[in-house]
Order: sequence, then structure tokens, then C-alpha cells
Amino acid sequence: MKQESILKWKNFSVAIVLIFIGLLINIILSKIALFFDLPVYFDCVGTIFAAMLGGNFPTVIVGFFSNVINGFSDITTLYYGIISILIGVAAAQFQSHGFFKTPGKTAVTIFVFSLLGGGFGSILTYLLYGYDFGEGISAPFAVAIYEYLGFSKFFAQLTADIILDVFDKTLVVAAAVGLHRVVPQQLKTRISEVFLFNPDPVKSSPEKLFEGKYVKRSLLKKVVVMVIVAEVLLGIMASTTGYIFHSNATIDEHIDITKGVAKAVAVVVDADRIDEFLEKGREAEGYDEIEKSLYKIQKSFPHVVYLYIYRIMEDGSHVVFDLEGNPAEGIKIVPAEQPGAVVEFDDSFDDVKENLIRGEQVEPRISDDEYGWLLTSYTPLINSEGKPVAQIGVDLAMIDVDADRATFFIKFLSMFFGFSIIIMSIVLELVNRGIVYPVNRMAAASIHFAYNLEQGVERDSHLKEIEDLRIHTFDEIEYLYRAITKMGGDSLRYIDELNKQSERITNMQEEIIVNFAEMVEARDISTGNHVKKTAFYVEAIAKELQKEGKFKDILTDSYIKVLKRSAPLHDIGKIAISDLILNKPGRFTEDEFKIMQSHTTEGKNMLTKIETNSSDMDEDYLKEAIEMAQYHHEKWDGTGYPNKVKGEDIPISARIMAVADVFDALVAERVYKMPFPYEKAMQIITEGSGKAFDPDVVEAFTHISKALYDERTTLNKENTNR
Repeated sequence: MKQESILKWKNFSVAIVLIFIGLLINIILSKIALFFDLPVYFDCVGTIFAAMLGGNFPTVIVGFFSNVINGFSDITTLYYGIISILIGVAAAQFQSHGFFKTPGKTAVTIFVFSLLGGGFGSILTYLLYGYDFGEGISAPFAVAIYEYLGFSKFFAQLTADIILDVFDKTLVVAAAVGLHRVVPQQLKTRISEVFLFNPDPVKSSPEKLFEGKYVKRSLLKKVVVMVIVAEVLLGIMASTTGYIFHSNATIDEHIDITKGVAKAVAVVVDADRIDEFLEKGREAEGYDEIEKSLYKIQKSFPHVVYLYIYRIMEDGSHVVFDLEGNPAEGIKIVPAEQPGAVVEFDDSFDDVKENLIRGEQVEPRISDDEYGWLLTSYTPLINSEGKPVAQIGVDLAMIDVDADRATFFIKFLSMFFGFSIIIMSIVLELVNRGIVYPVNRMAAASIHFAYNLEQGVERDSHLKEIEDLRIHTFDEIEYLYRAITKMGGDSLRYIDELNKQSERITNMQEEIIVNFAEMVEARDISTGNHVKKTAFYVEAIAKELQKEGKFKDILTDSYIKVLKRSAPLHDIGKIAISDLILNKPGRFTEDEFKIMQSHTTEGKNMLTKIETNSSDMDEDYLKEAIEMAQYHHEKWDGTGYPNKVKGEDIPISARIMAVADVFDALVAERVYKMPFPYEKAMQIITEGSGKAFDPDVVEAFTHISKALYDERTTLNKENTNR
């Protein structure tokens, strides 16, 4: 446990060092570019470098916090952190797919980075500066495009940013790739292992991990999708709520402005003289001076378009003061009315007309019509007796509210999603390390284990592979790991016990059958250990064929082993043959020979019945035994029996047995003949090549026949002397 904690600390320290280096590269290079007034940003070399070495997690941290640090000197930089994050994530994906290895694909990365930095960055700039040009290094270029090419402000900013970013990102990618190539491969591997920035272990061999039976939908991808969906939904709810609150706050702020204007007007205008101003108009003493003071108030508040004082009555609004409109973008200016004039009542206040006539305070109204987007408020003008004598009207232009909302919205979203991606990266890193990666490692080790069980390969090493994972997450994952480890050990012990029992049963069955075959052989006084000798010959011939590269798709070690085991049963059908025929010293009659030939079919039938009734027996073993029993008297040219099969239609096991059977019969003493000399026996065998026997089998046999004959002779002498 102590060793593991040290390893974890080493991993943590490697991560901190990489993030620190990435931040340092970004900050130093961006400050150099700023100091020398270079037409580049040079602020994401470290971000891309971190992505190439460690993947998503370090690049997200480096990208965002580079902007946070630079934001201390320029707060606007902070809002571009989301772009740095997106560039970093894109760089990590490009690195994992080998895009930085060829010039063509590297050009694609530059194009994508330019779209993110220049395209998306331009949209951010346009919104952050209230639908206007930014203040960065692209601003003069954007203004020139706007003035000389006639582009809109947005497209001028977009064009300038993308062109500048292509140049910037070309240098940035070149610098990042250069730094990456300088890093030693051993260190690259170490860092990628720390950040798990390598192929999923569950997708490794053997045989694509059990013929591709591993899951095809990564758990991590599902978690990513769920987290992204959650973040987007949260972002939508938070931004909508924030937008509504900000809009309301902005409107309240504008309402407060109208109240402030109304208070200033109430100080300047003598409410006790309203009747005089209505009657005499400009002829009233001090009227012009009061109007000048009102104009000063209007000018003091840039958003105030109209400022007026009306006495609202049933027949309309009677003008006391009406100032000329203050020009504003998107507002249609209406000429001012003279004092004493009666103007039509504002329709938008129809529902509170009686309240206004009585001099009561009413809620401000926002209108967006042919005259523009305005906030209109009425405030009662109170005389010295505390009675309302007129209404102070203030119309405020709302055009800046829209730009202000957009600026707030984009600032909120950029910061929200910037921090959200940071949090999401941390969550995904924890999920990957605590759940996905351990589960994948367990899956890989378990599939290795299962694969080798199926293939019959050494198993203990793969149980050790599971045990050596040493997963310590202190949660359900560790509990699952311990359960898998225990289950693997229990399975091995259970399988070993089953194999031992199966082996005992198989050996018992084989022993019974072989003893049965020997009993059959014992009835034939002329054969003398024929079944054992032929089994010995069959194994030797098969191994020689294997050595010479013949029939290599068939003659595997396991197949040869099965061949040797099943060889003693080739003559088991003789149990159905009468002793009189079996031990007849002379030649068979035609009928007797037909009966003798039937031992092949009888042997096949007996073994087939055993195969059908004994499902526990080795299928390969019985299959080869059946084929040898049925076909070992067939000939290469098709003149054999019982089915006159020829050539390669005869199973290879029977073709090998045919040579072994005849050779043993030739060199052995029988009741009807003396043993043939080795040379005579081999002459008969070789003359039968291509007629009675498979030429390849005969050729292989000629290479080992003398050694087999000598060994057979030695064994016969030893058996005789006993």
C-alpha cells in the first residue's frame, strides 16, 4: 500500500509539472508577443503542447487558467478561456488520431484552430463589445475592412480575426510540434500513462480480445454524453435565469435613471407656477431659464431622449414644458410642442389614464414602435400644498439594453462553460481512473483468462495477471475486483478438478476399449501385439510427415496424439468375425474373404454406437477411430474396400494406418506365412505407392522405416528372452 501511494504521488507530481510548464509557455510567449507589439497572440502553444503529451485533462487546465492569469492585466481575456479549452480538446483529439505526423493533416489542425480562435473568437468579440469592434490586435485591420471594403462590422471583425488567426495558429502549431519532438520518447510514454492517454486496454489482443466480444460502447463515452447533456441543460437553465434577472435589473436601472431625472426636474421647476406656465407659456417670468436648466438635465443623462412636463386631463395632455428630442440610434425624433398645446394622450397608458389625471404614480412602460424602443415613465410634480399639479415625463432609449444583454449573456456563457468544462474534466478524470480504467483492466485480464481457458493455454499466469492489477478504489469497483479474483481462483480449481476427473474417466474408457481391442487381437493368434505396433508406426509416420511440412493444417501435435490413441481400435470390428475364419491357416474362400472384409464396417458401426451413446467421450478420439476402422483397407487408386474410396477422399488417418497396417503384416509371422525380410516388405510398400498407398505417406515412411524395423526387431528379441 505504501508503494502504491508513492506511485500515485509521482503521477500527481508529473501532472502538476506538465500543467505548470504549459502555463509557463503560454504566459511567457503571449507576454513577449504583447511586449514587442507583434501581430500574433501566441497564447496557446502550451495548451496544444499539453494536449499532445497528456490529452484532454491537462490541456483543459492549461488553456483555461492561462486566460485566468492573463485576465489579471486584461479582464476581457478571461472570457476567451472557453476558446483556449476548445482548441486544447481539439488538439488532444488530433494527437490521438495522428494528425500532427504529416504536413497535410497538420494543415487541417491549423484550419480548425483558426476557425475556433478566429471564427468563434470573433463572435465573442462582437458580442462582448456590444455589437462593435474589439480592442485587440485585429481591431485596426477590422476597421480598415469595414471602411474600405464596405463589410458590416460583424463580417469585418470575422474576416480580420480569421486571417490573423491563420498566421498565429501556423506559428503556434509549429512551435508546439517542435517542442513535442524534443521530448524523449520514454518521457512521452510515461506522461501518457499518467494521464491514461493511450488505447483502451480492453481493445488489445489476444485475437481482438476473444473475437471482438468486448463491449463496443465505452462506459466513459456514455458518462461524457451524460455529463455534457447535464452541463448543457444546466447552462440553458442558468443562462435563461441569469438573462431574465439581468434584463430585469437593467430595466430597473433605467427606471431608477428616470426617477433621478424626475427628482432633478422637481428641484428646478416651481410646481406652484404650473398654472401660470400653462397660461402664459414662454411669456411667464423665468420660463426660458427653467427650460435651459431642463436641457442641462437632459444632456446629463445620455440615454434620455425626451423630457417633458404635462398636465394630463380628459381632453389630452396639456404641455407645460416639452424639450427637443436628444438624438439616439434607432429612435425617431418628434418635434417638441409649444407650451399650452394639447397633445393626444399616449395610447400605451390608456389603462391608467384616470390615475394620471388624478396625479398618481404609475408603473413605467416599455414601447417598441415606429418611434423606437423607449422606456416611458411619469412622475407626479407636487406643489407646496402637497397636491399633484402635473406629470414629469421621461423617455429613455433602450437601444443599449440589447447590447448590454448580449454582452452579459456571452460573458456568462463563456465563464459558465469554461468552469463547467474544467469541472467536467475533473469529474471525467475521476470516473476514468476510479471506474472506467479499472473496469477495462479487469475486463482485459478476465478476457485473457477466459480466452486461454478456451485455448487450453497456461492459465496460472493469467490469473496472476488479474491478481497483479491491485485495484484499490475502496468502493464497489474494488469489491467487484476482489469478487472476480476469487471467482477466477475458484474457477481454476474447479476446472482443474473437472479436468482430472474427466481425464480419469477418459483414461478408464480408453483402457476398457483398448483392452477390448486386445481381447479381439488375442483371438487372432497370428497378430502378436499388432494393435500396439501399428499405433507406434502411425505416430512415427505422422510425426515425419509433420517434420517434412506435409498436411501441416491437419497434423498438429494434438492431432497426432489423438491419432496414436485411436489407432489400436482400427481392427475392433474383427470381434464380429468367426474364430474359424480369423485363424484360418490357408487362403480364404471368396465368401470367407467377404466376411473378413466386413470387419471394417462392423468396426465403424461399433464405434459409432459408442460415440452416440457416450457423449462424455472425446469426440476427436472416436472420430479418428471410426475413420481408421472404416477406411484403413481403402486404396489410393480406389480398388480397396469396403467403399472403394480413392485418393484424398480417404481420411489422412486411414491413409497412414494403411501403410502401418500392411508393413506390420508383412514383417510379422502369421499362421499362413513367414515374416518377410525388411527389403522385401519395403519393395512391396514402395511398389504400392500411388496405387494402394498415398505417395506422400510412403515417401515419409521410407525415411524412417529402417529405424522402425530395427526397433521392432529389438523389442521382439527382448520379449522372446523374457
